[in-house]
Amino acid sequence: MGKVYIVGAGPGDPELISVKGVKCIKQADVILYDRLVNKELLSYAKPDADLIYCGKLPNYHTMKQETIHAFLVKYAKKGKIVTRLKGGDPFVFGRGGEEAEALAKHGIPFEIVPGITAGIAASAYAGIPVTHRDASASFAIVTGHRKEGAEEEVKWENLAKGVDTLAVYMGVSNLPYICEQLLKHGKGEETPVAIVEWGTTSSQRTITGTLGTIVTIAEKEQIQNPSMIVIGEVVRFREKIHWFEQQTNITYPVSGVL
Repeated sequence: MGKVYIVGAGPGDPELISVKGVKCIKQADVILYDRLVNKELLSYAKPDADLIYCGKLPNYHTMKQETIHAFLVKYAKKGKIVTRLKGGDPFVFGRGGEEAEALAKHGIPFEIVPGITAGIAASAYAGIPVTHRDASASFAIVTGHRKEGAEEEVKWENLAKGVDTLAVYMGVSNLPYICEQLLKHGKGEETPVAIVEWGTTSSQRTITGTLGTIVTIAEKEQIQNPSMIVIGEVVRFREKIHWFEQQTNITYPVSGVL
């Protein structure tokens, strides 16, 4: 019997993977990796390792989730060391929990190797602390993706009234709805918002605005996925402590808040 390592590759910058994560890549006989995994990390793999791409776009999946489960089980039963390499953290909107369940069901040994999630890392690289003693004592990670025809999964009223900083994943296509819900449930129109596109990479771009203006700004700047939406007073700190875009000579638009 082999073993499966479900590894968080981090948010994009290849240097943000953990030491243990690199070890898991180096020892793997088989690596199943996602779309947002930095391909530089695959250079750590053994020359004879099997590299299997199973990335997903918002409306297109190279490989169904059930097929990924089957691959993990199949290779582990063959005695292989398998590394399942996932962007960010495998247990934060990464479906790592489902994969672990599938392995447990089949009696496959596995380990979870956490990664730095984009909600924290992209914000940090944009100069936005998700908590701050003077501005935010609470922080929530939220999905912005809506299942067509399904009931609302996110309790926007609770988030609007009870959380200081929101990091919204997969929310660009639903940005108007997200802003509408937060305004409807009590957030002010002047609440600062930042959107960080391709966070922690050389393509990082950050725009800012407010709940009342960010939809128009995002449309004008043609913001695309992958992007992180950060909502709350902490966005104002970007003006003082943004660092990455300066360091890498990235040009970035700044609008509305700062």
